[in-house]
Amino acid sequence: MDAREWIERFAELVEAEADHLTRLDAAIGDGDHGTNLNRGLRAAMASLHADLPPGKVLTTAGRALISKTGGASGPLYGTALRRAGKALGDTPEVGAGELATALRAALEGVRELGRAEEGDKTMIDALAPAVAAYAATAAEGMPAAVRAALDAAEKGAEATIPLQARKGRASYLGARSVGHLDPGAASTVLLFRALADVTPAGA
Repeated sequence: MDAREWIERFAELVEAEADHLTRLDAAIGDGDHGTNLNRGLRAAMASLHADLPPGKVLTTAGRALISKTGGASGPLYGTALRRAGKALGDTPEVGAGELATALRAALEGVRELGRAEEGDKTMIDALAPAVAAYAATAAEGMPAAVRAALDAAEKGAEATIPLQARKGRASYLGARSVGHLDPGAASTVLLFRALADVTPAGA
């Protein structure tokens, strides 16, 4: 897994979907998710220097997201990437098993910071099943595990539509939050789509 390519592809997908993410957020949040995440990922890419090991790529990008992204998305995504990067350490190569460990660390970081669980209508609803699906299929190799993770993330995000939000700004709306796709879950799908895009079939 090429961590730099992963973050670069995530940045490209968020830029392409920024308006959509912002519209989703306007319905149940502050209306700035796509704008903020797009700005933060541009800063993250600018912070990456050549020849960084995968773990350092993720921790560096995570720090940039925390410092340059407004709203909740910067701290949450930044924490996820920093925890994943720390889990990888200085290893020069990331295989299926190492990535499983990194993804679990990312999930735990987001859970601790956001104090959310599945069913709260947050990015956890896409992230947790994606991480579980990856771990369950990691023995089959990274390409299969990444595809399983993306499929689980997509299903988890769609499952937020009928939920009533219990965390974040959306929770203030009560029943009015029902019927809307959670923007954080939507951007989490893009994170795993980016990973799938940069994972060669023979990896």
